[in-house]
Amino acid sequence: MIAPALVTSADELRQVLQLQQLNLREKITEQEKAEQGFVTVHHDLATLEKMHRLAPSVIIKDGEQVAAYALTMLRECRELIPELASMFSLLDKLEWKGKPLPAISYYVMGQVCIAKAYRGQGLFDMLFSYHKTIYQPRFELFVTEIATRNTRSIKAHERVGFRTIHTHRDEIDEWLVVAWDWN
Repeated sequence: MIAPALVTSADELRQVLQLQQLNLREKITEQEKAEQGFVTVHHDLATLEKMHRLAPSVIIKDGEQVAAYALTMLRECRELIPELASMFSLLDKLEWKGKPLPAISYYVMGQVCIAKAYRGQGLFDMLFSYHKTIYQPRFELFVTEIATRNTRSIKAHERVGFRTIHTHRDEIDEWLVVAWDWN
């Protein structure tokens, strides 16, 4: 039986990185990107280990194999991944329900990915439901950024409760900033 759990080992983090490598936008075809979605940011093991010491990410395993992951990224992680500095700077300027976002307890979905063989089986919803179960006592808002051309990801995030709070363009792509209100 597959069920969500928190990351507990370096081996699981290595498997997260392997799954990430298979689904990076530069490693898949345009058709796959359009139909299946993609991930953008490259992580390394040392960075993931630092992230997980602050707050473990959620994974789903089939036996000993990681089938899906949803990375937990606290605001304290902002310096760990230079590619995300502009996102964190933008989040510092946004508001939620009339309050500056930095005044609200929130964290960021660092990245979500499901292995091809497991797509369409409800794992995305399981990952996010587990995030809510684990982190709702500490946070009132769950935030992430999605490339507008990643329509599969946008639809999946909307389905579980995320709503768009901002749209912007950078040197890479056009992005939606989305948030899931847990209050």
